[in-house]
Amino acid sequence: MPTRYGRSPWVDQYPKSRIPSYPKARTIPKVDVVVIGGGLTGCATAYAFAAAGIKVALFEAERIGHGSSSASTGWIADEPGVRFADVEKQIGLKAARHAWQAWRRAALDFGALIKRLDLKCRLEPAGSLLVATSAEQVVRLKREQKARKEAGLDATLVAPKVVIEQAAIAGLGALRGRDGGLIDPYRATLGLAAAAAARGALIFEQSPISKITFTRKYADVFTPAGPLRVARIIVSTGVPTPQLFKSLRRHFWFKSAYCALTEPMPAKIRAMLGERELVVRDSVDPSHVIRWVDDERLLVSGADTETVAPRLREQTLVQRTGQLMYELSTIYPDISGIMPAYGWDSPYALTAEGLPYIGAHRNFPFHLFAFGDSSPSVTGAYLASRILLRHHLDEADAADNAFGFHR
Repeated sequence: MPTRYGRSPWVDQYPKSRIPSYPKARTIPKVDVVVIGGGLTGCATAYAFAAAGIKVALFEAERIGHGSSSASTGWIADEPGVRFADVEKQIGLKAARHAWQAWRRAALDFGALIKRLDLKCRLEPAGSLLVATSAEQVVRLKREQKARKEAGLDATLVAPKVVIEQAAIAGLGALRGRDGGLIDPYRATLGLAAAAAARGALIFEQSPISKITFTRKYADVFTPAGPLRVARIIVSTGVPTPQLFKSLRRHFWFKSAYCALTEPMPAKIRAMLGERELVVRDSVDPSHVIRWVDDERLLVSGADTETVAPRLREQTLVQRTGQLMYELSTIYPDISGIMPAYGWDSPYALTAEGLPYIGAHRNFPFHLFAFGDSSPSVTGAYLASRILLRHHLDEADAADNAFGFHR
């Protein structure tokens, strides 16, 4: 079967007859909070606000879960995916420690929420290994372990023998992550949207927000049905859109990660490729993230670039998918000859520290934002939903400051 480029396997393999349909906004709802963006972050936020008894409406310009959420790896990681030692230098020890502790707590709580809501998103517990394969990478890995341990964070160094046994990679060492998981991100997004609706949230699809205006006293959100006056606007589009928040785009670099999902592999090859309940991330830059899907396919992400112009996207997808498959074969030579079933891109916004901006901005008094999550995991979506709710309730804690625009 030919490779399907530019299509998310999570969406493509979901039964079309079961895809929920939410209405377009045809009347102006009476709500206190508007959430803009119907991805994993937006749906998790709508659920958090609705569960807290807040009248909330979510507006998605296209279809629920069809954006960056369905282009993700579906990995619930217990750390942000950047080097602690680098972040510590930029924002200080205390803030960096808060960020790592908050991320790990979010990973645990996200898994617990999925279980409590009984979301059918194929949740599986999964540890991780951050693998070093060269002497230079080992030096950086040990420096990272030292920085984390001195900050009081978990930093277990894994011996080369264990890396070979568990990941089937001739690594020279690794840092272990214990508290992660794997999900189907599209199913998780749909599940959270349904849970939010069951709690009273209003969900609108194909309902783009065209304009936002505000004074010192109120804000108006211009929906397809007309202007809606609200007390709070939650912007969970992942990146500041040029139509609404052009002034904030200077805070970010705009990049794309690429993903490839293999065809099902023969049982003999699968047996040579390590444990299934394990996510492998290497120490190259940009790094690769490798996980199993359905116990018979490998998903690899990486090959990050500056986001290309739309006219170059198709060509770049083909080139980067081929590059990823080649790089995967250098990590696992036994898969040589296995073809990619899917190749797709995942755009994101990158901040100077690699941590997302979650919370308020002084120039937008009624807004709360969730921008710049460049982590290779989906943990930041749940983390953002909790931070945004705390900000709205004026209950932000010290750890939340690590993700603020003011850092």
